[in-house]
Amino acid sequence: MSMILGFDTYDVRFPTSLRLDGSDAMNPSPDYSAAYVVIRTDAADPGEPGAALAGHAFVFTIGRGNDVQLAAIRALEPLVAGLDVDEVLADLGALYRRLVSDSPLRWLGPECGVVHMAIGAVVNACWDMAARRAGKPLWLLLAELPPAEIVRLIDFRYLTDALTQDEALHLLEQGREGMAERMALLRRNGYPAYSTTPGWLGYSDDRLASLCAEAVDDGFTQVKIKVGARLADDKRRMAIARETVGDKIGIAIDANQVWDVPAAISWVRELAPAQPAWVEEPTSPGDILGMAAIRNGVWPVKVASGEHAANRVVFKQLLQARAIDVMQIDACRVAGVNENLANLLLATKFGVPVCPHAGGVGLCEIVQHLSMFDYVALTGTMQGRMIEWIDHLHEHFVTPAVVSGGRYLTPQAPGASTRMRPESLAEFSFPMGAVWRATGLLA
Repeated sequence: MSMILGFDTYDVRFPTSLRLDGSDAMNPSPDYSAAYVVIRTDAADPGEPGAALAGHAFVFTIGRGNDVQLAAIRALEPLVAGLDVDEVLADLGALYRRLVSDSPLRWLGPECGVVHMAIGAVVNACWDMAARRAGKPLWLLLAELPPAEIVRLIDFRYLTDALTQDEALHLLEQGREGMAERMALLRRNGYPAYSTTPGWLGYSDDRLASLCAEAVDDGFTQVKIKVGARLADDKRRMAIARETVGDKIGIAIDANQVWDVPAAISWVRELAPAQPAWVEEPTSPGDILGMAAIRNGVWPVKVASGEHAANRVVFKQLLQARAIDVMQIDACRVAGVNENLANLLLATKFGVPVCPHAGGVGLCEIVQHLSMFDYVALTGTMQGRMIEWIDHLHEHFVTPAVVSGGRYLTPQAPGASTRMRPESLAEFSFPMGAVWRATGLLA
């Protein structure tokens, strides 16, 4: 019998605040970080002769508090260490339900917050392990699962007023039609991307214009601009972006939850002449009715949200209330792959496109697998769908996401693309890694 031996955890932080990469109205100087976990086993890794099988994953944070997230991940270790590897990987639905139903941990945050995200890291690490053992990229492993098996992975508690197991099974069975052809197209053409690289709020006007021009030259059909600090600045920056990219390139705007409902409506109306493709996170991610009011108030500008949605129930309500036009899942916000499968099925049931959030270290790497599964095995379309792209920090991953010509290239390597390079773990570990000792930010 092969067993799960335990967790190795790392507090990994990148000093992105030095260049204001990632800056927005709510988070002016973030340090992109990863509460990183490696689940160790004594099983053999078929892809690396002589090595033990392991699963790699993380929770994305923006600096302070990364240690709190790591503590939550480590609190899950007693529930997983000692389990049989074969049994766990054969029924990842059971592992998911066991973790989210643990009574003491559930009391700390019932399917939300730090504990729920920690569960997501553990679940995602097990999916990385399963895909590595199968010798397949995660998107392909998921796509080749029988529809009934995918349904068994999902916890339908709290969802059946919007999506039943029978409805989910029907959607997945429909998605099997033409799957082989779509796999070939995906491998050949990749998946559409949009670029957030130009739009960080701390960038100068010149840098904004230069990066917008680069994005168009690189083949992106949409860029995203951070807004919400000062209306006059937003108008100026939107005008610069629109003049640079022209009328045929979409410009999404992202407020990062900074507005109340009335302010969101009035602010977006002021920016509407620049023809935003959507406004993202215009208010509190938990304010379902407020989001619906904003959608009604700013139409025809679309509303996008979801990167901070705590769980599948929030997504259910956003869809039921017709509060969003674009659903944005995050691979590290909810409890991992299993819950995001539920979110993808909910979006399909309600006919809302999913454009995942990926504006953080490692998020592009893992969420690409979910969108590609969605295309190949569920919706069968890329229409109105694209994955966010940022162009930094990918070099720290063993199999980084790659975008060319404005499209994600299809991952071929086994796993979930979540394994970080050992040298990066060492150099950027906080606070004793060489990079942090050299920056002076610890003083």
